[in-house]
Amino acid sequence: MAGLEKKKIALLGTRKIEEQTAIIEQLGGSAVHRPAQGTVFFDAEQIEPEIHKIINGQFQWAIFTTGIGFEKLFEIAKDSELDDALLSALQQVKIAIRGYKTANALKKRGLTPLVRDDDGSIEGLIRQLEEQHLSNLNIAVQLYGDPHSELVDWLIERSNTVQEILPYQHIPPQTEVLEQLLQEVLTKKVDAVSFTSTPQVKYFFQYAEQHQQKEALLAAFEQDVVALSVGKVTGKVLTEAGVKRVIMPQDERMGSALMTLNKYYKETVV
Repeated sequence: MAGLEKKKIALLGTRKIEEQTAIIEQLGGSAVHRPAQGTVFFDAEQIEPEIHKIINGQFQWAIFTTGIGFEKLFEIAKDSELDDALLSALQQVKIAIRGYKTANALKKRGLTPLVRDDDGSIEGLIRQLEEQHLSNLNIAVQLYGDPHSELVDWLIERSNTVQEILPYQHIPPQTEVLEQLLQEVLTKKVDAVSFTSTPQVKYFFQYAEQHQQKEALLAAFEQDVVALSVGKVTGKVLTEAGVKRVIMPQDERMGSALMTLNKYYKETVV
């Protein structure tokens, strides 16, 4: 038996499920979809004031942490015919980013960041920002689905004024899905669980803890079930939750993650 042959993988994300399933099946395995997060965009009326602040030149720096969040700002701006003004304004400020998807989103708009993370993580972004000696500045920060206090706190500690921009937020998944996934992991009905975002980790482990099953869940991940992370940010949250074995790719792409898992199984006696 080699690689993913006869392995069942639980996919927790919401994007590119068919493509991931096809890769798994080509490698001889099977996939089950257990969506462990939901995403809901804020009303445009809540975001437009922040867009106007950028256009009006209120910030010296703009920091973007997700490609989808960056694109959502432009979608909202376009609805109000402000997309050209937003692009023009961003050409005048210093930009810092985290993640290759964010880099690709900026590239499509012809924007080049002054600062970029060195490893796909917020910590990597902070390391690079340290060289800029940021202090006493007005900075716009586009965040994940929930406030990322580590970056914001770091900026505030250096006497900067920070405007948090949350173009979208995550909503909890259905408890039935979490219960089904938990039982599948505990009873070894799945061989691996693919995590593609930090909310998936948080919701799943919170549910397990609420039902006094966290230790059993951690034991399952240590012994029989493999935790697969799409990248370092999600991987770090898994480690912080207590998972000792986390498999992840070098380039933080879902397809690469599955190929890395396939390689892991080939090289490891399971």
